[in-house]
Amino acid sequence: MRPLALVLLAAVACGAATIRDEPYRPQFHFSPERNWTNDPCGLIYSKGEYHLFFQFNPEGDQWGHMTWGHAVSPDSVHWNEVSPAIPEANGVMIFTGSSVQDGKRIASIYTGHRGPQGGQPGRQNQNLAFSEDGRTWTKFEGNPVLDIGEEDFRDPKVFWHEPTRRWVMVVMLPKQYKAQFYASSDLKKWTHLSDFGPEGATTGIWECPDFYEVPVDGNRKNTRWVLKIGINPGHVSGGSGEQYFVGRFDGTRFVNDNPKDTILWTDYGRDCYCEFSFANAPRDRAPVAVGWMSNWQYAGKTPTAPWRGQFTIPRRLSLETTPSGIRLVQTPAAALASLRGPRTSKLSDLKDAYEIALTADAGKRFSMSLPGGELIYEPASRQISFDRTRGNVDVDARFPSRTAAQLDIAAGQPLTLRIFVDRSSVEVFADGGRVTMTNLVYPTEAHAPALTSGAAVKVEAWALRSIWR
Repeated sequence: MRPLALVLLAAVACGAATIRDEPYRPQFHFSPERNWTNDPCGLIYSKGEYHLFFQFNPEGDQWGHMTWGHAVSPDSVHWNEVSPAIPEANGVMIFTGSSVQDGKRIASIYTGHRGPQGGQPGRQNQNLAFSEDGRTWTKFEGNPVLDIGEEDFRDPKVFWHEPTRRWVMVVMLPKQYKAQFYASSDLKKWTHLSDFGPEGATTGIWECPDFYEVPVDGNRKNTRWVLKIGINPGHVSGGSGEQYFVGRFDGTRFVNDNPKDTILWTDYGRDCYCEFSFANAPRDRAPVAVGWMSNWQYAGKTPTAPWRGQFTIPRRLSLETTPSGIRLVQTPAAALASLRGPRTSKLSDLKDAYEIALTADAGKRFSMSLPGGELIYEPASRQISFDRTRGNVDVDARFPSRTAAQLDIAAGQPLTLRIFVDRSSVEVFADGGRVTMTNLVYPTEAHAPALTSGAAVKVEAWALRSIWR
């Protein structure tokens, strides 16, 4: 690893703005050049660009002074960080929200957060900002556009509902475990429609909703709506994580297809939170989402500098009918293939950043050593797990962990895995993306991946080029 001073010197010599090459710096996942980041928000495709906004502290590497950071991309993979979009002002932080295409301009709807003052409780309400050029934003003079006088009322997801010809907002009452639905004709005046919840997991606050309609089994005449909700704490693997509900939406009310106590998790790892899809995506493409790759249990302690926080690879979202019901499937976005180097079947050739696609006998135990952890499949229980209890630098007492998920592999079918390894993360897509598992790693030493038990029937692997160089 080259010292940071030499990296910066090389960047100047090459005329590049930055070359992100510090220890643990992700090479094909987006991370800001410096300072703290958490939830992605306001994601939208507009005028040929993907816009990634994110919770950002322009003043340091710990949470605070929330502002919407901003990066743009032609393909959702290669990112260019630009100036922050919506700044904190007058003691009001800019919390999570969403963006929509309103004619020729982008309209961003966000939560304004003012903390407790003078013995009075804090306040959260919903606000508007507009951009004509996709680079600069002007806050609406009539803000807030929705204020119900609550201290916890946040994270608006807004979309255009064509059947009712109006805007719809999903916004959270975190401590009541409720998603509220509102409607508007102009984004400025909102009317309450209905509430959803409590249902599913309710052991932690609800926040960061996403809501989108998806064809079932690729049939556009048979669709369902997915309501994704962050929960903190209370995730199946510990700390913060996310659940989802599949159901029907008539423009006023969302009805869950499953029993109220059914809990469906979007990711079984420790480090995928506030996953959010790009609005206004081309009609011929499935929704694509990006999540924050961390956990609130130790997000402020991760051993990175001069930045803290990063995002998952973009994931294509779909729905599939299973014996248990309609379930969410996530697969790596096709654009990631643009990063591939020559294909190889030799795992020993891989280092730093790579993708592995393999098929194995689901009737036999399988394990693979990876930087910072071990991936294990047990045939008797049909369980896949990732063990990072050893081989990482000291982050926090809650960081060493083993995450696990059940696979529903039919008799006679193989185990299929796609694994994306970066300098500080491992993302696993098992059984065609029916199970995902996202974990940060901070290895004490570098080594190539290696099979430690079992045998792969087929292995394909690619080194992945850095998006920064």
